[in-house]
Parts: sequence; C-alpha cells; structure tokens
Amino acid sequence: MSTISDVHSDHEEHHHAPRGLMRWVLTTNHKDIGSMYLWFSFAMFIVGGAMAMIIRAELFQPGLQLVEPNFFNQMTTVHGLIMVFGAVMPAFTGLANWLVPMMIGAPDMALPRMNNWSFWILPFAFSILLASLFMEGGGPNFGWTFYAPLSTKYSPDSTALFVFAIHIMGISSIMGAINVIVTIMNLRAPGMTYMKLPLFVWTWFITAFLLIAVMPVLAGAVTMVLTDKYFGTSFFDAAGGGDPVLFQHIFWFFGHPEVYIMILPSFGIISAIVPAFSRKPLFGYSSMVYATASIAGLSFVVWAHHMFTTGMPVEAELFFMFCTMLISVPTGVKVFNWVATMWKGSLTFETPMLFAIAFIVLFTIGGFSGLMLAITPVDFQYHDTYFVVAHFHYVLVTGAIFSIMAAAYYWLPKWSGRMYDEGLGRLHFWCSLVSVNVLFFPMHFLGLGGMPRRIPDYALQFADVNAIVSIGGFAFGLSQFIFLYLVIKCIRSGEPAPAKPWEGAEGLEWDNLPSPAPYHSFTTPPEIK
Repeated sequence: MSTISDVHSDHEEHHHAPRGLMRWVLTTNHKDIGSMYLWFSFAMFIVGGAMAMIIRAELFQPGLQLVEPNFFNQMTTVHGLIMVFGAVMPAFTGLANWLVPMMIGAPDMALPRMNNWSFWILPFAFSILLASLFMEGGGPNFGWTFYAPLSTKYSPDSTALFVFAIHIMGISSIMGAINVIVTIMNLRAPGMTYMKLPLFVWTWFITAFLLIAVMPVLAGAVTMVLTDKYFGTSFFDAAGGGDPVLFQHIFWFFGHPEVYIMILPSFGIISAIVPAFSRKPLFGYSSMVYATASIAGLSFVVWAHHMFTTGMPVEAELFFMFCTMLISVPTGVKVFNWVATMWKGSLTFETPMLFAIAFIVLFTIGGFSGLMLAITPVDFQYHDTYFVVAHFHYVLVTGAIFSIMAAAYYWLPKWSGRMYDEGLGRLHFWCSLVSVNVLFFPMHFLGLGGMPRRIPDYALQFADVNAIVSIGGFAFGLSQFIFLYLVIKCIRSGEPAPAKPWEGAEGLEWDNLPSPAPYHSFTTPPEIK
C-alpha cells in the first residue's frame, strides 16, 4: 500500500520532469517520439530533395555543366539512401508511434525506452552518411543499391562509413518493428480481436514482420561488402571464387520486401481516410487484411525480377515473371475496395481526401508500369532506363509520400489541437499534383527512348523532355515549403480544432474517448461500435 510520502515523492519527481531539450532527449512518450520521427523525416526529405535538385539541375541540358560525374554519382546514391531510409521509413514509424497506441486503446508503446533509443540513433546514422560526402575521395558513389564490384573494388574510402550508417539504420528499424509487434499483440483493449483492428494497425503489424525478416539480410550484404573491400574476402569477386551476381540476389531479397515496407502503411492510411470522407464503412475489410498479408508473403518470391538481364535460366525468368504479375492481384483488390468505398458515398474533398484520391490514381499508374517491367522479354528494353525511374517514383512519391502528406493533414488536428489552413492545404496539393506529374510522367518516354539512368550526360534528342522534367522537379521541391509553412502556422496560431474535426459522418473516428479505450474507426467492422 502506498504511503503519503510515496505519493509526495511521485509528485516531486513529476514536478521536476526534464524540460527544454532534455525533455526530448529522455522522453519515452509515444507522442513525443512520433513527433520527433515526423520532423526528422521531413528534414531528411528536404535534404534528399536538395540532392535531387542538384541531379535535375545537371540534367536540365545535355553536357557537363554544374558538377563532376563522380559528385553526380554521389548525389544519386545519397539521395536514394536518404529518401528510403531517412524520409519514408521514419515518417511511417512516426505515424505508427502516434497512432497505433491510440487506435488499439493502449496507454503507450510496449517498450518505451527502446522506442526512445530507436529514434535517437537515427540522427547519428545520417550524420555519418552525410559526413562521408566531405571525406577525401567523396561519399558513396555506387548507387543506392551499391552493386558489387562498384561498392567493393571501385568505391571511395568512405564506404566503411556508409556501411556503419546502414547498420545503425537497420538496428533502428528492427527495434521499431519489435516495438510495434509487441504493442499490438499485448496492449490491445479488451474485446479488440485481430479482425477488429483498424487497417492502419494491420498494415503496420504486417510491415513490422517484414522488417524483422529482411533487415538482417541487408546487414549481411553490407557486412560482406565491408569485408570484401577492407579484409580481403571474395564473396563478390570472381577472381577469388566469388560471384558479383550473388550480391544482387542477397540485396534484392532484402530490397523487394523493402519496397512493400514502404507502401503497406500507405494502404492503411488510405483505408482510414477514404471511408471518413466517403461517410461509409470501408468496403471489404477482411479482404483488405488478407490482401495485405498476401502482398507481404509474395514479396519474398519476386526478388529476381530486378535481375532479368543477368542471364538467369528461362525457367527462373518465367517463375519470377508470373509471381510478379500475381502480386498485382491483391494490390488490385485494394484499389477496387477503395473505389467501392467511395461509390455512392457522401463525399467531401478536404485536403486529406484530395491526397488520398491522388494516391489511388497515381499509385495505380506506378503499379501498371511495374506490371510492364514484370514482362521478362520487354524488361530487357526497359531495364536501367528512365522508365524504371519513372515507375518507382510513381510508387514512392505519389504513393508513399502522398499518403504521408494525407496522414499529416488528416491527423494534424488530433495531434496539435488546432486546425490547419484549408486554403493553403489545397494550394499545396494542387502545386504538388501538377508538378509531380510534370516531373515523373515524361520520364516514361525518356526510358522508352533509351535514356539510361544514373548518367550525368545524355544524347541531344532527350534535351527538351529533360528540361521539362527538371522544371517539374524544381516546382515540386518548392511546393513542399508551402506544407512546412502550413504546419508551423497550424501549430502556432491555428484555430482550435473541434472535438470532431471532420464533422459530418455519424460516429466518425474522432470519438473523444479517454485512453485507454477502443479507438472507434470506420476502418473496423461495425460490431465493435
């Protein structure tokens, strides 16, 4: 039994809680950590975007004008690494930190101190990666996929820093994933069975298992690169009995599930937003859960579709071609369900819904170009051209990043207690939508015309289209500062948010419940209501 002195000492301890910077360094609160992840990911988004601007400025016209080819290669490499590991994944982890406990009625994440650590090692990882750019010989210059022998024989001395940074990022991801799994399995509110979880929670649950499965594979790949370069091993060196194609198998066994790690949480976000602004329950809840699990399972058996040009046996090419086509079926189920949810709904088009609809249309374009790339014979023409660049940017920018924007607009009133400026939000959306298509759509034609990716110079016939693409790129980059201004303005001087910011749907998910309590959401079947 607690005594009065115990209560008094508890009060004293609370009274002397760290303030200022130390509050953020020592915090174990899931909301604080979620906010730090989101701000960190936005900072990395700007840094990675600045590198993309350097790339597009160089490609604005043919000839070498702004940067040395080696520096151009460093920019393409670090841009990719920062956008994947520094912008998209931490943003999703931040959303998971904020939303998963609230959606399952948990008081916090299950392992709060590990949560703090998994965030705080990230700034150090990216500091190391960015510091490598200032070393003699420059930073990593072998593409974000760091194929051997480029990364083992022909890479700069800073490769060790690159490997160390990747290890730290991987440790952070694994800790975050363990935390999500333990939280969902152990801290659900009474009565919340697995098939009553909101879809965002489901998608993150499955994503966390993917992370735990594949991050050690990446760790193995970078460790083998490290020993090949510095310790005389020959994992990927044919002269020593190794095989450079082995590197691609190991890397893509990580890399393809990684692609789905960066899109599955998006599906959960869109599955929360579309029903809310359609004023209807999500169509086909259980089929969405099974589709998500199917995508995750199939993602482990399609890795070699990145390797059709390495000369694998025809039987293997057929297997990977058909498996890759098969993975588009559960993805199609999801798109069908979102459209069916909107069908005959009472739709309104606030900024989160605009981003969600843009996600559905443009992610589908990315899916179709992926289906084209899956067809082995024609992949020989598309491979390593700008067609591939267009494909994965439609999936990752108009897919993952648009869904993160949608989530930020949708939950910002919940997070900050204030409403953002809807006019500015729409301005940000339309500027982003137009510029992103000017940026990436013409790349399909560059690729079909034969322009190779990751090359700082190109043939004259591609000059006009590249100029258009670069203008789209600069416009898209500048558009994101509208978003930054909007968020800061919302936090500092936004109108106080009503209890149900997206009023209009009976029982919409802003039921102002004390925690812990089941988090009501239209993404769950009606029985839970």
